[in-house]
Amino acid sequence: MIHIVDDEEPIRDALAFLFASRNLASQGWPSGEAFLAAQPVGPCSCILLDVRMGGIGGPEVFRRLKAAGNTAPVIFLTGHADVSIAVEALKGGAFHFLEKPFSDNQIVDLALEAIAAHEAARAATDTQRDLAERRASLSPREEEVMQLMLSGAPNKQIADALNIAMRTVEVHRGRVLAKMGARNGIELAMMLPDAHGHGKPQWR
Repeated sequence: MIHIVDDEEPIRDALAFLFASRNLASQGWPSGEAFLAAQPVGPCSCILLDVRMGGIGGPEVFRRLKAAGNTAPVIFLTGHADVSIAVEALKGGAFHFLEKPFSDNQIVDLALEAIAAHEAARAATDTQRDLAERRASLSPREEEVMQLMLSGAPNKQIADALNIAMRTVEVHRGRVLAKMGARNGIELAMMLPDAHGHGKPQWR
């Protein structure tokens, strides 16, 4: 969904028509207040936000959205060349900044790029959350075994380090891989690249 927040109805209508012609769903909002009052509006894919509007301006709407935890990419629109606002918006995390008038292809391409970036970020967040939940399901001993696995220690050295039997190491290793959803130690290391070695010596 593309949300068009602009106090000029002709612009909202023109953009809505443009996006519909490209099979992209959109919804128009006549003011920043109206858009903020409707939050949350479901999964936002992209927000086109006019800089200068009657009432709350685009930059303030953007600040309030960020404060509320809204991570949808924002493309600022303005009819005035204002470099300072553009720089501030981009530094604040805005996806892009367009000066009116802009071409149809330009705004559609940017919206598609923003949507793709947002969906990729959401997918990455979901993956990390799932990974964290899987890791939290490990027992303390399984976590110890996993850390040694990630450091490259073979089963015998894991057994010696933890003072447990080789068979016990094999059981824990199997449980670690099953809980983490990895087929082998290499796949596990790829899932947890930041944990590789975890500051421990690499086994030889």
